[in-house]
Amino acid sequence: MKSKTFIVFCLLSLLFVQAKAQELLNYPMDTINGEEVYRYQVEKSIGLYRIGVNFDVPQSEIIRFNPQLRERGLHYGETILIPTGRKIGEKKEKIEVPIEQPKETDTLAVDTLLADTTIVDTIIPDPRPVMELALMLPFESHQTKRSGSAERMMEFYQGALLALHDLQNDSLRYLLRVYDTERSERRIAELCDTTELDSVRGVLGLVYPIQIARMAEWCELHQVPLLLPFCDDATLSGRTNLLQFNSTDIQEADSLCEWIKSQDLNCVAIEVKDADISSSIRTLRKQMSKNGIFYRDLPVADLLKDSVGLALDTAKENLIHFHSDRYQQIRLLLPHLQKLQDQGYRIRLLSQYSWQKEGITLPQVYTSMFTAETDREAYDALWQKFFVGEHVSEAPRYDLLGYDLMRALVAWINGEKEAKGLQSDVRWQQIENGGWQNECVRVIEK
Repeated sequence: MKSKTFIVFCLLSLLFVQAKAQELLNYPMDTINGEEVYRYQVEKSIGLYRIGVNFDVPQSEIIRFNPQLRERGLHYGETILIPTGRKIGEKKEKIEVPIEQPKETDTLAVDTLLADTTIVDTIIPDPRPVMELALMLPFESHQTKRSGSAERMMEFYQGALLALHDLQNDSLRYLLRVYDTERSERRIAELCDTTELDSVRGVLGLVYPIQIARMAEWCELHQVPLLLPFCDDATLSGRTNLLQFNSTDIQEADSLCEWIKSQDLNCVAIEVKDADISSSIRTLRKQMSKNGIFYRDLPVADLLKDSVGLALDTAKENLIHFHSDRYQQIRLLLPHLQKLQDQGYRIRLLSQYSWQKEGITLPQVYTSMFTAETDREAYDALWQKFFVGEHVSEAPRYDLLGYDLMRALVAWINGEKEAKGLQSDVRWQQIENGGWQNECVRVIEK
């Protein structure tokens, strides 16, 4: 029977350097409705979470005295009120009590929930053994306002928390250490040079190549798996403790070639050329040639001319693909392909998963790791219960990615090389003399 208490130990970047509360005597004090408060002028590059840690006060209490922060966030230079937790004439005495979980109708800021969750784990005695894990992502916690990228990282984090919530049972609980890695190699090196992670059983995260090498060395030394959401193909070489979720260029090219052969398509691949060429296009060329699939070039300038039909094959299906995977760079060319389709040419666009919502009317095919077909009703209800609000990410949803990869990491630690997901299934396959790749990539037709 699953525990009703959401017990996850969240340590953000300040715990990464073991920062404690600042010396508070230098801040002016005042009294508001019989409660003592500090008057604090917001400094540069500081967020609400850091202020709460520095003053040893929950963010919900700061917002209670400064309700304007709920709507617009912090502004550099403004003065806000920080409660001391004391009534007038009362000596401060820290009393820790369990935090009740928000009801489904509650509206609670995410940062407040996560900060309060940290307290829960420190005050409820629990005889169950602990599996300790680490999550390392660029949250930009030093910024007063997070970027869109950092918001997606936060959703990934929230999904990972919900995964551990679902995995907990009467015989095991999970302790999650969370670190804001930003883009610094130094931060990772400092962490690896301490005993901070000695009890960690698995690490999830890291999105910048500059940080991966040092963490990979530590994981190899301590025989701890490091699951990377996104990395390049060369990262796994010689590192048997690395797990790479994203598919490689070769995996995607081979999947596409297998699909063409399985469909018995009489087709010709048409590459629309411009000044740049990506490594994925080079790989696709090589694999198509290897599989005997006819391949032809089409300069962008020719696509805009009426004579473009000379480059196409009227007797075959023309599989069109572009050098760029950025929709904004190719969208003006699509009407020209549509015109050819209307003239009777059989055209199929080699598309991207991220173009799903662009309203493209041409027949499409694309490769994707995000193909799991699972009922998400229970998950979405849990999300609304704890976090409330709309999702920032859509294709793919980063909260579902965090949920699926956290479950995949725990499954790996438990000796399982496959994991079913809400958005992505995972099946690990080891490369020669190296780490493990997720081989669950499928071809999708639209």
